[in-house]
Amino acid sequence: MTADPSARSSGDGGEPSAAEERLRVIEALSAAARGVEAQKAPEALCRACVGLLPVTGASVSISGGRTVRATWCVSDEVASQLAEAQYTLGDGPCQSALDGGAPVLAVDLGGGPDGRRWPIFARQAVELGVRAVFSLPLGVGGAAIGTLDLYRDRPGGLSDRELGIALWARDAVTFAVMDLHSRHDMGERAPEEGVASWVEASEAEHSEVYQAIGIMMVQLDADPEEALDRMRARAFVDGRTVTEVARDVVARRTRFRPEADGGPGDQQGRRDTGDDGPDDERS
Repeated sequence: MTADPSARSSGDGGEPSAAEERLRVIEALSAAARGVEAQKAPEALCRACVGLLPVTGASVSISGGRTVRATWCVSDEVASQLAEAQYTLGDGPCQSALDGGAPVLAVDLGGGPDGRRWPIFARQAVELGVRAVFSLPLGVGGAAIGTLDLYRDRPGGLSDRELGIALWARDAVTFAVMDLHSRHDMGERAPEEGVASWVEASEAEHSEVYQAIGIMMVQLDADPEEALDRMRARAFVDGRTVTEVARDVVARRTRFRPEADGGPGDQQGRRDTGDDGPDDERS
């Protein structure tokens, strides 16, 4: 069981107390965002999380259900690719944290239980140089609105103290995301003219995926989850991301057709019956 970080107290020459540690986290995150242009502030917060913990990179994703996810910020390119891989597969620590509403700590994706729990994601993560991922759900009252995802290029878990810091950072990021959503819903805008809000920027991240889902719902007479599953299957078979497949759907270079009924080979994940080419060339 994880020790309660608030139970620690500082002694002479010992570790800082919980209150001192929490203040340090708050000051670090505040300093990271202070004086930064609005469009660069999310990345600054991610980088601040990396500076507070023994991790290599971080990302924040916002979720509106299984079919709606947007990357809010990343600290580096590997963090971006890792977030895209989980979105494409619909699997991984991030999705498990969203589903369960609790932290998911994958301490060694190169083997053991973590490698077996998400075998395809684990293989892709290791290929990116990632060995451990810590996904912390954002939100209050058990409703996850996204995740703070931390990754490390070596295996190993977080100590009780480090997990406490990560959870405090998660709480700060949750507040920032929810505050921005509230401002966005009320129609408020950043004082800098012409600068999109962080929320609007994150929503644009996967706008092509949402457009493609709408197109495929008509083509397949399907619900959003089925449409996204079909794109994910195509992306997996083709070795691409779901965003790349979505661009082809929106540009009418790929059209999906309803799957044939029956047949032992008609399983989810096989290559789709959709074929590439201009939409108007098909009968």
